Amino acid sequence: MKIWKRTVSCVLAAGMTASLAACGNKMENYYEPGVVNTDTSQTEFTVMGGISALSAGYGDNEVLNQMQEDAGIKINWNVMSDSLAEQVNIRIAGRQLPDAFMAVGFSNYDITTYGSDGAFIDLSPYLTEEYMPNLSKILEENPDIRSAITMSDGGIYGLPSGERMGTAGIGAEEDYNIYQFPQFAMINKAWLDELGMEVPTTLDELHEALAAFEENDMATYYGNEPGSTIPMSTGFDQWCWGQNIFYAGFGFTNWPNDVINDLELNGDGSVDFVCADEKYRDALTYFHDWYDEGLMDIEMFSQDDKQLMAKCQQGKVGVGTWWWFDLWGDHKDDYVYLPVLDGPDGAHNVTLRSAPSLSCGNLSITCACKSPANLLKFYDQWYDPENVMQLQYGPIGTYFTEQDEDGVWQSITDEEAQEAFGKSLAELKGVNEVYGPKLILSNYYGSTFALEDAAVIRLTDLYETWMPYVEEKSAYPTDCVFSEDELDVIDRYKTDFENTVSEQEGLWIKEGGPTDAEWDAYVKKLKESCGMEELLKVYQDAYDRYVEAREAN
Repeated sequence: MKIWKRTVSCVLAAGMTASLAACGNKMENYYEPGVVNTDTSQTEFTVMGGISALSAGYGDNEVLNQMQEDAGIKINWNVMSDSLAEQVNIRIAGRQLPDAFMAVGFSNYDITTYGSDGAFIDLSPYLTEEYMPNLSKILEENPDIRSAITMSDGGIYGLPSGERMGTAGIGAEEDYNIYQFPQFAMINKAWLDELGMEVPTTLDELHEALAAFEENDMATYYGNEPGSTIPMSTGFDQWCWGQNIFYAGFGFTNWPNDVINDLELNGDGSVDFVCADEKYRDALTYFHDWYDEGLMDIEMFSQDDKQLMAKCQQGKVGVGTWWWFDLWGDHKDDYVYLPVLDGPDGAHNVTLRSAPSLSCGNLSITCACKSPANLLKFYDQWYDPENVMQLQYGPIGTYFTEQDEDGVWQSITDEEAQEAFGKSLAELKGVNEVYGPKLILSNYYGSTFALEDAAVIRLTDLYETWMPYVEEKSAYPTDCVFSEDELDVIDRYKTDFENTVSEQEGLWIKEGGPTDAEWDAYVKKLKESCGMEELLKVYQDAYDRYVEAREAN
């Protein structure tokens, strides 16, 4: 996808000057930055973009048609599931812009480029109660969303979209995204009981339990062959099944994220890389001893999630990390959560993972549009909770058919979907889903439509079992917007930086270290060859702008 976006940018650049001239020469379509175009004469629009391969099209979509009627407009849909990038490039290079692009997935780089050149209009003057009451209310209550869609030049060239499934969906006072604490650590309580041991509360106690599992060959508890016990098995730096949660005893967790691995946002708003901190060095030195003693699975660096799950479901593994208890199959009732464990010095701090980002690349209005206020009246309806529910899953009467006593829509079961439509729930959603600027907030779950049972359980566990252990709740936002120069720095250094850190981390766990000389050489390489200081400046500057935009609203 990243390669495609860069390709789109390059192709569009070739035809953009002529394209913009075509728009700019029509005085009725001229847009003064930051000023509303009050022309409302246009009521028929062409929208170009993506669509699900399962969809029959949008022309007969009852939800979209009702919203067009309510807005007093008509839309001619030019949507496709194949060759979208090619067709978008052709339209722009050929100076044949639609009134809007929807569900194209433009990157922030693309949006900023086309916005500053005038191909996409600045939507910020329309994000008011007069023109977009639903969206403006959301932005007022969630200033971080406005920050996420404000480009580095201060303009807003795309409407927000994304899904925020968090603890607000279960009625929690504080909203934490379901992905912010990805690894739940679990231990076999039946084995502990058999050995007369308590659930560990420190890393040293866990070491003692793992050694006892190994010494007593506890996999034979389930009838496995002698010698098959694996005290602890995880992946290496994997998002929900890695070893990273155990680093919390040293004051951090460096689980993979969507920004750049090992980046920390501190409580004072400063950023740094934990992989260059002495606490990181101490953790690797500590866990090498576990690996050397055979307490950590020697295949942790090479196995995939299916191989890990097979070992766990066979009853060979004492401790592991996963999304939930289904890792253990038929033995899941024998496992309990491990708490976040104190380290040798009593530390236990979890670094929250960045939540999934929002996008503003799914709806942009072009300079070819004569009456953007009319078109935005239609799209503002997408930000009504019950409307977005239907755009995501299908019209009321298909996926959601009944409301509970609190007015919350309940989905049909998979069996009911098969009986009524001859499709699974996932297929039914695919047929009815409309791509575009859909924004699902955490509080929509439980107030407008119901969460899946599994999500309720995980969010409850997240909030009640794990979040109390998180001391510093800052997390670097994935929605920071980067300038073109900053993106060039990230492209230049990010891959080498992450690869260098990961390779060295694995080497030190397996082989021991680092010595003073090895550590000094490693930090020097990160600075001089991998662009660590340049990356830090980019991420700090982008975050500072993000905070400034959030506080300005």
